[in-house]
Amino acid sequence: MTAAISYETTDPRIGLGAHLRHIGALTRRNLMRIKADPESILDAVLVPIIFTVLFVYVFGGAVSGGQHQYVQYMIPGLLGTTGLNLAMAVGTGLNSDFQTGVMDRFRTLPIGRASVLLSKIAAETCRGLLSFTILIGFSMVLGLEITGGFLNLLAAVGLSLLFGMSIVWVSMLLGMSLRSAQAVQGVSMLVIAPLQFGSSIFAPPTSMPGWLQAFTHVNPLSALADACRALINGQGAVAHPVTIVLIWSVAITAVTAPLAVARFRKRT
Repeated sequence: MTAAISYETTDPRIGLGAHLRHIGALTRRNLMRIKADPESILDAVLVPIIFTVLFVYVFGGAVSGGQHQYVQYMIPGLLGTTGLNLAMAVGTGLNSDFQTGVMDRFRTLPIGRASVLLSKIAAETCRGLLSFTILIGFSMVLGLEITGGFLNLLAAVGLSLLFGMSIVWVSMLLGMSLRSAQAVQGVSMLVIAPLQFGSSIFAPPTSMPGWLQAFTHVNPLSALADACRALINGQGAVAHPVTIVLIWSVAITAVTAPLAVARFRKRT
């Protein structure tokens, strides 16, 4: 009871500097957990390679007439779906933290509650950068050409990372709202699958039926794929899809971040 009272009374008075220190300490904790359990990062390391090989060599000839053309088309879009897959996995880990009692320990500490969630976003940013690096490096081995230049490549990675971190808030909200990690995984797949395959990531929307094209045009992953494709390939409209992605990222964060923080406060 004493610890709980201390936590409640000190949390509102924690300053920005203290919050930043808490976020840094908890981020190091999350990264150290990855170091102690390397298998937990296999999705960030292997999924980009597996997806690249499967889609390029299975669908490349059918969609674009050749593997090289499909690499230039699909890989920029795959940046977005890689960030989405990593982001949605955060909710499962957060749910497990509640089930195993980790959050009970945080409840007794005089730390800002939002710092627990923000530290997960910081750690996930590191995982995302690793995954994007592997994806781009392996794709260049397969023939990806960065014709748009290095700065445009960095812009594409940053845009994908920004959108992915907005989805982390959705994932954390699911992780705190559903009862089990299995439920979080199941609901996450229901969210991920339509967004991934009902987009312009893997095939041009012109080959889809009209009703699916309508969904594709409003799908934020389509805008992200088009923006990254234009940046990396150095051709096509950039301003419009980039603006759409930024609007979606800000809107998703503005809606789900307060809900996630409120849910976290309620559960702790």
